[in-house]
Amino acid sequence: MSCSVIILNWNGEAMLRRFLPSVIAHTQSDDVEIVVADNGSTDESLAYLRTQPIRVIELKQNYGFAEGYNRAIAQVDSEYVVLLNSDVEVTEGWLDTLLTYMRAHANVAAVQPKVLSWQSKEDAIAIGNNNIRFEHAGAAGGMLDCLGYPYCRGRLLTHLEVDKGQYDTPVPIFWASGACMMIRRNVYMQEGGLDAEFFAHQEEIDLCWRLHCRGYEVMAVPQSVVYHVGGGTLEYESPRKTFLNFRNNLLMLYKNLPTIKWLLVMLVRLPLDYVAALQMLLSGKWLNFKAVCQARYAFWQLRTKYKNIKLDNLRRSKIAYPTTICRRSIIFDYYLLRKRK
Repeated sequence: MSCSVIILNWNGEAMLRRFLPSVIAHTQSDDVEIVVADNGSTDESLAYLRTQPIRVIELKQNYGFAEGYNRAIAQVDSEYVVLLNSDVEVTEGWLDTLLTYMRAHANVAAVQPKVLSWQSKEDAIAIGNNNIRFEHAGAAGGMLDCLGYPYCRGRLLTHLEVDKGQYDTPVPIFWASGACMMIRRNVYMQEGGLDAEFFAHQEEIDLCWRLHCRGYEVMAVPQSVVYHVGGGTLEYESPRKTFLNFRNNLLMLYKNLPTIKWLLVMLVRLPLDYVAALQMLLSGKWLNFKAVCQARYAFWQLRTKYKNIKLDNLRRSKIAYPTTICRRSIIFDYYLLRKRK
């Protein structure tokens, strides 16, 4: 089998009914399989999946995004795997475009398509215009600033640009979106896959950081287009999502940064994280404020466990600090310089 398109599902029957048909319709090949790995769903997902022309992997519990994909990818035997969210609508030629690019570029370990907002597309159709915005999770390629804050080509913090073709050239990026990422399976397995401790959120950024440090490239290939709903499992302002994003971001920085750089970044991040938490508190989001404080505490609790992991990461790195990390702070640019693009 050349490629396995793997959708991880947890209680997502409604999303599967809406979006799986587009995957089946636009992923027709004798050399490609569509796999849904079910993370211990308790709704009617499995009953629906058994009626579809796909392969189903049943996991016995909710392992989260990271470990769920690790277990699913271990059970396929393809040269390439695609991590595809259940709330993604694909388009004609989406997969062939990514496969063609990967086959032509041996040093590229992972790619992502252009990720546009499904809701924005629906609104544009209803209104009768072409103003479709990028989607938060990936947009036209994931990047990272000097303080470890993720952003995208086409998305700075919460500001989403309209797709006008401004990012239609394949370019190196820092991270490929877990909403739709193609990766070489042998590289995924060799480099340790997704960090199960993360459970969900920013695990794909951590993986791509490892890939860069070990000499691989990650690319955006915008000639492939998908539409993503976003927030299918956790809503945007969910305290659980806030906790995972803050904790996992700190874990990622600790794992991958050389010690001196990590200390310098943490000196700046400490006040910035608490400024963000205070803003949540003043906005009446007490549970999100609490989640940030809990995330920082959880990080310090886990740091001892990660000491040897960090040392192994640094030992195996061919590149100490990836050149694709932006040398500027998007926080400074966004709030002080009012930069939105």
